[in-house]
Amino acid sequence: MKIKGLIFFTMLLLATVAYGQSEADELAKQLQNPVASLISVPFQGNYDWGFDPENGSRLTINVQPVYPMSLSEDWNLILRVIMPVISQTDVYGDSGNQFGLGDAVVSGFFSPKEPTAGGLIWGVGPAILVPTATDELLGAEKWGVGPTAVALKQIGSNTVGVLVNHIWSVAGDDDRADVGSTFFQPFIAHNFSGGYALAVNTELTQNWEADATAGFINIVGSKVITIGGSQMAQLLFGPRIPYGGANNADFGIRAGLVLLFPASTN
Repeated sequence: MKIKGLIFFTMLLLATVAYGQSEADELAKQLQNPVASLISVPFQGNYDWGFDPENGSRLTINVQPVYPMSLSEDWNLILRVIMPVISQTDVYGDSGNQFGLGDAVVSGFFSPKEPTAGGLIWGVGPAILVPTATDELLGAEKWGVGPTAVALKQIGSNTVGVLVNHIWSVAGDDDRADVGSTFFQPFIAHNFSGGYALAVNTELTQNWEADATAGFINIVGSKVITIGGSQMAQLLFGPRIPYGGANNADFGIRAGLVLLFPASTN
């Protein structure tokens, strides 16, 4: 009887572990899709240093809640906010220290609930620049608006896609430069068993008003975990490699925590 009980307990434990691993794998896959039916609250930290000419540094904590809404039997609306909290020193030459909020970007993606016949997942909608910066060196002091779009394909454990937006300034401080910028983010990711993933993306911003390109190549490893026994989350970490002639940082790192709340928008 004891042997049977031990066998039963072992089978139950293995089944529980397999279920937890399967859930982690599914969440890790959904996290590669910006328009997935998944409520998430990412806290993404980026620390970049070596800004010329004063060897400046910047720490940016992006709070990025994502909320999917069901609009109809066939369509979702994915709301996404990026609110940066910034602490920087001598980023613009001998400019001293600044701490506070940066400008927020609010995006809405109208996305079909099901992929196309070819497996393409996509979403389009507006992007809005909101002048929430608390210091003139932390934001553009302009309202802006423009289109945003995302397209991706998930084949087995792999995800390949691209996210873009373009924003023009429409109001704000007349003494500040106009905003005319394109954000381009191609990404590729591979998921591993156990909720692990490795992703590479390039975040490039083309400032058309200044004819300047700046960005980073990010290589990020991540793992879906459970906090406190029930709260699903993702931990992430990796290097940031400066790219583009207007980016005068030497190097950077990215680390973050994503709180996950699986949602149903069917």
